[in-house]
Amino acid sequence: MKEQWRLLQTGTNTAFSNMAIDHAILVANSEGKVPPTVRFYGWMPPAISIGYFQSLTDEIDIQACERFGVDYVRRITGGGAVFHEKELTYSIVVPESHMEIPKNIMASYGRICGAVIKGLQYVGIESIYAPINDIVAGGRKISGNAQTRKLQTVLQHGTVLMDVDVDKMFSVLRVPNEKIKDKLIADVKQRVTSVRHLLGKEMRFTQVAEAMKAGFEEEFHVELLEGTLSQEEIALADQFEKERFSAKQWNHRR
Repeated sequence: MKEQWRLLQTGTNTAFSNMAIDHAILVANSEGKVPPTVRFYGWMPPAISIGYFQSLTDEIDIQACERFGVDYVRRITGGGAVFHEKELTYSIVVPESHMEIPKNIMASYGRICGAVIKGLQYVGIESIYAPINDIVAGGRKISGNAQTRKLQTVLQHGTVLMDVDVDKMFSVLRVPNEKIKDKLIADVKQRVTSVRHLLGKEMRFTQVAEAMKAGFEEEFHVELLEGTLSQEEIALADQFEKERFSAKQWNHRR
């Protein structure tokens, strides 16, 4: 009998809501109130998330974000600034003690990225893990991932790029030197890819989500059962969104 984990498909939300929901699931799981959980979601409006340790003003052109209608939020996970628009984002929350999760952080990145790699296989894309936290297909990055461990619980979330607008991405991310901006954009266009680029066609979010579900089930030898957020998680997410993720003192703290 396979272990049953919860699958949440929460659709598109604001950046603040998305980060608050991931944090709420982590807390609820750490208290044993909900099972290990995999969630698939999107971003509306587009947003930039920055890593926990980054400086907001170093990474983001706030005026440009306002012009383009792009939100920005600080994650509780590390890593770099990420522009979220045409993508499927996953998160996985599971106790550190779970037998399927390696104790070693590098090994756990590889294991969780293995689920995404299997998911990509289901849509016809071959990819490999590129430590510490990328997945590459055809030599180009298609997924970036970030992890934190709090309350004896692992949260990892990451992207699966469905399509990518590099020019828009660099209008809202700060580049240290304007002179090198064009070179940087050209370089990123060479290094980043997407489902649409690799397959030569659009895929619906639901199709990629279905493939990712199969990938996570195969990698972790579990059955993902569609579920919903508990009332407690909804209340917690609401609290985290108000007090933290949409608050200036949190986002501008560095």
